[in-house]
Amino acid sequence: MTTFSVRKFLAAAVVAACLPLVPHTASAAPAANLPDFTDLVDKVGPAVVNIRTTTRVSNSGARGGLPPGMDDGDMSEFFRRFFGIPLPQSPQSPGTPRGGDNGGSGSGGNQDSPDNSDSEQNSGVGSGFILSADGYVMTNAHVVDDADTIYVTLTDKREFKAKLIGVDDRTDVAVVKISAANLPTITIGDSNKVRVGEWVVAIGSPFGLENTVTAGIVSAKGRDTGDYLPFIQTDVAVNPGNSGGPLINMQGEVIGINSQIYSRTGGFMGISFAIPIDEAMRVADQLKASGKVVRGRIAVAIGEVTKDVADSLGLPKAQGALVSSVEPGGPADKAGVQPGDIILKFNGHSVDTATDLPRMVGDTKPGTKSTITIWRKGQTRDLPVTIAEMQPDKTAKADEKKAPVPKQRATNVLGLAVSDIPADQMKALKLHNGVQIDAVDGPAVRVGLQKGDIVLRVGDTDITSAKQFDDLTSHLDPQKMVALLVRRGENTQFVPIRPRSAQK
Repeated sequence: MTTFSVRKFLAAAVVAACLPLVPHTASAAPAANLPDFTDLVDKVGPAVVNIRTTTRVSNSGARGGLPPGMDDGDMSEFFRRFFGIPLPQSPQSPGTPRGGDNGGSGSGGNQDSPDNSDSEQNSGVGSGFILSADGYVMTNAHVVDDADTIYVTLTDKREFKAKLIGVDDRTDVAVVKISAANLPTITIGDSNKVRVGEWVVAIGSPFGLENTVTAGIVSAKGRDTGDYLPFIQTDVAVNPGNSGGPLINMQGEVIGINSQIYSRTGGFMGISFAIPIDEAMRVADQLKASGKVVRGRIAVAIGEVTKDVADSLGLPKAQGALVSSVEPGGPADKAGVQPGDIILKFNGHSVDTATDLPRMVGDTKPGTKSTITIWRKGQTRDLPVTIAEMQPDKTAKADEKKAPVPKQRATNVLGLAVSDIPADQMKALKLHNGVQIDAVDGPAVRVGLQKGDIVLRVGDTDITSAKQFDDLTSHLDPQKMVALLVRRGENTQFVPIRPRSAQK
């Protein structure tokens, strides 16, 4: 590597010597207006902290899990001889936390007491930033999850044992508190003003390396990764240990919390995600006030509205949240929401994607009377709903009892054969209408329909019998997509399907 580098340098020098001289003014022209982050880092850096967590482990049994007759000295010599490295720190000799007893940090285990029943073992490392001068610190929930002790280290090397104020797993936000005063703080920005393409900086402790600065640009906003929040996507190098650290704009304001990376190796691969600071502060304020987060719910399961579904139902564009199931007795059920409805607005605010609705409802105080606008059978309706408090998720249990169905060959234009559902099964499934699919072929197979699915609606028409279904589908236009409202288990969704020609 060194020889190759020297050769390249010499080759470059020879080429440079052969080039004609150019006027000094040409070489002095500025290359580009590249950002300078030095002042920003000087301003923000002191408010960024390293967070280290430990768990208590038992010293009972063999020391460190070593084979009988082998002690730490033998193993240390083995690592030194064959790998050139010292023996990794064993659970029963974790050493003293960095900073000693400075700032009230506590000792990290008693190495001189062989009968000590418990000792500390490092369990994780992350980052955080100081919210207030009296010691409130924000980080990720997964950084402090399952920790017995949390240590916060400042840039001046003082270390404090922190108290956990609260965590919110849904948004991956946590707040801890250290006993200190007059601490440097970070300025909170406005994540709604973030623009794609602007420069941003991440500060944290990747791989435990404290006070590391990386820079890049915002590559996308409102990125839906399937979680509760829409993330800020960047190309800033974020690695394990950066979690919980701030994402900073060029004004020195925190606009997000570095939380996730897209990776196939465990390391940075060019895409990282940050929690918008506006959402994080709403959570932090509740955690500081009560130690928990209270959210609203309307008790529905939802899915995305695809373009095919929108076109089939006459929606101007693919937007909203498709209701796949409604919890019996829940707020939405009481309001009259039905599976197959598309929620377009909540309290007058547009629901552009399915992930917008949980945030809007979740940010609404339980007990609030709200209005949801739905699309049903080609028309919009406003339904009043009273927001309930979110409870732990319940596992829905589907009725496994299936009535025997006659064997038929699917011959209609949708590739479906259906039959009427017995009254007792309709009651058990809490259905008022629908027919059961007995066989599939052709178009139905291509769109994923299965035997046992229940067809509730074709287009805007509720299906009440197999005869009605066959009569209706026989008049479908093979040049137009039609949306079937289908229930499978506890979930209901629209399935766009194109009929085949009748002669087939």
